[in-house]
Amino acid sequence: MRDILFVAGEVSGDLHAAGVARELVARGAPYRLTGIGGDEMRAAGVELIEHVERLAVMGFAEVLQHVPKHWALLRELRRRIASGRVALVVLIDYPTFNMKVAEAATAAGVPVLYYITPQVWAWGSNRLERLARTVTRAAVILPFEEALLRQHGVDATFVGHPLLDRLERLPDRAAARATLGIPDDARVLALFPGSRGQEIARHLDPFVAAARELQRRDPSLHVVVSVAPHVTLDPRRCPFPMVRSASFTVFRAADAALCKSGTTTLEAAVAGCPLVVAYRTSPLTYAAARRLVKIPHIGLVNVVAGYALAPEFVQDALRPDVVADALGPLLDGGTAQRRAMLEGLGRVRIALGQPGAAARVATMAVQLGERTSVRTGARVDAG
Repeated sequence: MRDILFVAGEVSGDLHAAGVARELVARGAPYRLTGIGGDEMRAAGVELIEHVERLAVMGFAEVLQHVPKHWALLRELRRRIASGRVALVVLIDYPTFNMKVAEAATAAGVPVLYYITPQVWAWGSNRLERLARTVTRAAVILPFEEALLRQHGVDATFVGHPLLDRLERLPDRAAARATLGIPDDARVLALFPGSRGQEIARHLDPFVAAARELQRRDPSLHVVVSVAPHVTLDPRRCPFPMVRSASFTVFRAADAALCKSGTTTLEAAVAGCPLVVAYRTSPLTYAAARRLVKIPHIGLVNVVAGYALAPEFVQDALRPDVVADALGPLLDGGTAQRRAMLEGLGRVRIALGQPGAAARVATMAVQLGERTSVRTGARVDAG
């Protein structure tokens, strides 16, 4: 039995890869599933080579200290790919590392399915040629990515956003509040400071300060903080109740949210929760990003919308009083700002496609695996 090798270097990638793995297991696909990922992938039937928690880093400066570990892991993946036991490599996001894995697979004659491709529309457009040269098929999750990649020679298909696969399980407002123990008539603000250590270190204090300012204006305001399973917050820095591994429940319970940029902003759109986007990183990373990033917005919800649907506060602009001013009208059900944002979030949700992304990617994986098994059948039988 040959392997399908998954590589997901972050918590979000672990979740999306797990959805594909579950589909493959449910179909009885004749492959052993191995890879780099986390608890979700392991629960879905993937034999882990390395756990994602020991890999996830962010930023241009922060990644440097992890270079030796990454090179050692890359050598191990190259060895596995070259062994002839790998029928297909499935890459999920994590572009700096995964582009090297794609090159190794191509050199060994192993097909590559890239699910959630590098954000070449934002920065790193030089990767387009590398994608065309090394990726057999690309499964993209944002509506404008398919045409862009195809224009540069990449066999890309828009499969819809995997967040939509969770739509059927979304609680309504009353059920979400009952789960969290929040009164139905309360005004609720949700904080999403991030899942990585660097994100929390830079976001938590200004996020909490903005919430406290809003509570000063309205002492009845309820505040909850959504955190990843592995995150522990110092109660001296964060006096609000924390909710683990239930981001959609938190969004559905909240009247508005303060979110770090990234996929979290699309979760808000899917859940229909008005939001403000904030982000702060190291000065070195920010200086590099300003030279490289070529789009006007950092929040994915705004990138998909095509305009500044949700207010953004980046670096020094992340001031608690100003953020509180932006959140205030979104917490009030009768304001024009809230109504306009809800309409815009609905349009974003439609643009993200239809549920079933994991199933579509699993179908691609089976097709590519069958193709390579036929081509290398003699070697498989010998193994």
